[in-house]
Amino acid sequence: MISITNLSYYLGSRALYENASLHIKPGQKIGLIGLNGTGKSTLLRIIIGEYQPDGGTISKAGDVTIGFLNQDLLSYQTDDSILSVAMQAFERQNKLQAIIDDILHQMETNYTDDLIDKLGRAQEEFESLDGYTVQSRAEEILEGLGFSTADLQKPLRMFSGGWRMRVMLAKLLLQKPSLLMLDEPTNHLDLPSIQWVEKYIQTYEGAVIVVSHDREFLDNVIDVTVEVSGAKLNYYPGNYSFYLEEKALRNEIQKGAYENQQAKIRQTERFIERFKAKATKAKQAQSRVKMLEKMELVDDVIDENARVNFKFNFSTQPGRHILHLDDISKAYGEKRILTRADIRLERGDKVALIGANGRGKSTLLRIIAGSEPIEGERRLGHNVLFSFYAQHQLESLNVEDNMLEELKQANPEKSEGELRGVLGCFLFSGDDVFKKIKVLSGGEKSRVALAKVLLSQANFLLLDEPTNHLDMQSVNILIQALAQYEGTYVVVSHDRYFVSQIANKIWYIEDEQIKEYPGTYDEYEMWLEDRKESGVKSAFADNKPAPAPVAPKPVAAAAPSSDNDRKEWQKALKKANQVAEDAEGKISQLEARKGKLEAELADPSTYGDDKLMQAKNDEYHRLMNQIDQLQSQWESAMLEAEQLEAKLG
Repeated sequence: MISITNLSYYLGSRALYENASLHIKPGQKIGLIGLNGTGKSTLLRIIIGEYQPDGGTISKAGDVTIGFLNQDLLSYQTDDSILSVAMQAFERQNKLQAIIDDILHQMETNYTDDLIDKLGRAQEEFESLDGYTVQSRAEEILEGLGFSTADLQKPLRMFSGGWRMRVMLAKLLLQKPSLLMLDEPTNHLDLPSIQWVEKYIQTYEGAVIVVSHDREFLDNVIDVTVEVSGAKLNYYPGNYSFYLEEKALRNEIQKGAYENQQAKIRQTERFIERFKAKATKAKQAQSRVKMLEKMELVDDVIDENARVNFKFNFSTQPGRHILHLDDISKAYGEKRILTRADIRLERGDKVALIGANGRGKSTLLRIIAGSEPIEGERRLGHNVLFSFYAQHQLESLNVEDNMLEELKQANPEKSEGELRGVLGCFLFSGDDVFKKIKVLSGGEKSRVALAKVLLSQANFLLLDEPTNHLDMQSVNILIQALAQYEGTYVVVSHDRYFVSQIANKIWYIEDEQIKEYPGTYDEYEMWLEDRKESGVKSAFADNKPAPAPVAPKPVAAAAPSSDNDRKEWQKALKKANQVAEDAEGKISQLEARKGKLEAELADPSTYGDDKLMQAKNDEYHRLMNQIDQLQSQWESAMLEAEQLEAKLG
């Protein structure tokens, strides 16, 4: 359907892509993943033709249509109703409807055979395009995305950016392009809408490319994972969980290849250093120098799963009771959010507040923070100090400050080194810390704002959608930070994986009451779905290489006592040299096979077949064991030969 071949794209001197290739097949559901800044959104814009590549080709089938949901659509506004905007997807049907309406209007005063004929043709085409069902289809998708029936006739301009994005998504889904490209669609969806979109994409007939940091969403909708890394597009024939397993396996193979190559380099360098001055070995030493120069180096594995260690220092420890909400009522006009609701929060509670948008989750956070007028009583416990993170607070960052200056405001007692350490935990290093806030991306601003909250010495955190605009590595860092946080927090999030990692209690708003489930999100889901059985996760067998053989002890040096001894030593020297030569020849053959095997392991046709992958992996480990044994044998023989030469003088 679409073929990307040897794609190159540069930002200045930096290569986002260099000779990268990917083939998109009809009906594929692709998850495009990678760290922020690696070029995921750029690739989508290259595919749609908005950006021009610096090299390579992008070939598209003639009948391919592409729909692109991107963050730029947030700014679109109109006075048209959201139903009308969504129905713009039906361009031909709308045109035919206008023709039919015009003909019917003319026929009120001019009833002719020509008009009757035109009306018949228009109605026939309109019916063949399912024109009589387009409005009901649009209404179904809009309501699936969380709009009420009453909302459908309201102008788009009335809705916030997130809700406008849903309308744009509805329009794209109604167009049914042969390739649907979605850039972070879950950022603006609540949990019920995310689940609705999951089901829709699962049955979508066209191909889909999704950029998302939501691991569970990816697991539920994709069948192919493409990782943007090292300016390449790395293909994995499975969902995100499959990718994690395969990535770990590939990293293990690459790490093994790297360590074995480094061992061989060290061994060869020792040989060169030891024998370069000996006339009898100089030729062999020079041969190894050339071999090192021609060697194609294997890269070490880069650990992209950052491990962080936060040091949280509370200036005061709170009492046992953090918060009491008693008899709380809240309404916006006729819309009631809470009616005489109660809730308690104890020290050490890690609460995830979940549910559909419009139920009052953000309102409840503001009530807890004391910034929302209410009926009823809100009581904070003894020595409770809270800090509040929400997306709109990104605007409160001083755009002229650099990162260090901004964090210094949150905790003036911290040294520059300590602040740099915190920024390093959020993936800012070196001179990055001197960047002004105004030049940062949305995701980078989010990380700075989160760092400020964590530095604030608060013993109670309120976090409203903290994972929006964060990549998976940053989400992982936030999970680790919250795991090390000894205080109390309430987090609003629609990211199910994130919630499953950070919460020991679940709150949700139902029937205008705040309700609590006293367990993790996974337990809550099981309870909610009547303890639905979870699937069994497959895993590769653990293939650990056998221990390296112990090298034989070299012959002890001694002066020759007779001609017989000299003859025996000469014979032993010849044998040692022959053993070394034979081992070297066998190592060369096995190294050649290893190179082919590594290429086979990286071939999609191999890692797409679990049994074949396992067989190749087993062979690879056997091969590495044989190489290790032969290298030890070669080194022992060379040491023995050296000592025998010393004896013979």
